[in-house]
Amino acid sequence: MKQRPFIILSNDDGLYAKGLQTLIEILRPIADLLVVAPDGARSGMACAMTANVPVTLHRVSSVRGLRMYSCSGTPTDCVKLAIAQLLKKKRPDLVVSGINHGDNSSINSHYSGTMGAAYEGVMHGIPAVAFSLCDFNPDADFSPLQPYIVDIVFKAIAFGLPPLTCLNVNFPKAQKFNGVRICRMAHTHWDNEFTKARRPGIPGRYVYWLTGDRVSDEPQATDTDDWSLSHGYVAITPETLDVTAHQLIDVLKEVF
Repeated sequence: MKQRPFIILSNDDGLYAKGLQTLIEILRPIADLLVVAPDGARSGMACAMTANVPVTLHRVSSVRGLRMYSCSGTPTDCVKLAIAQLLKKKRPDLVVSGINHGDNSSINSHYSGTMGAAYEGVMHGIPAVAFSLCDFNPDADFSPLQPYIVDIVFKAIAFGLPPLTCLNVNFPKAQKFNGVRICRMAHTHWDNEFTKARRPGIPGRYVYWLTGDRVSDEPQATDTDDWSLSHGYVAITPETLDVTAHQLIDVLKEVF
């Protein structure tokens, strides 16, 4: 690669989350970075955007090869603002989101603000990669991920991605990985999603805490992201924004 790539970075854990700061440390020596991230945690935001109140943007630092901004909005807002307001002449080579503190494989991908930031890049025609580590610890050890992140980022830029697609990359919690597997999204669902508890100080009122267990709908499958992660592999799942059920088009033409 002749020139340093230009990359937009964002996440859903907030600008000062260790995952994003680690990503900056990994990529800054090899790329010019524009970082726009939420001013606090925005997990579970998916592709939500702010429509009813103004969004604020605060420049945190600006040095050669690294500009950082804090945003009051969602991960999607962050990438929208980066593209609409902060770009100069150079078009980004890639949008990178993460490193998320927690698993974004299988059904979690649909809820993920980390993925929402990647999807927004794709909507603007920019290739995107989202990174997640299966460890919710705020002080998680991201060091084993470094060579994989550099390799995946450079390959995503060099080889390109088709329109409307991005890469969802999940790392198991481990010091060493058994390799990389290209895999599909596992079919899972969430069970017992809420815990009911009495609301303090108000008799007869309750609150509901989001909780639950993720359950596999195909426990014997070995070609999925969940299987790869549970067996110590880095799981790379190509995802597309085109949610058309193409296999139903001809059938529904006959029905309707």
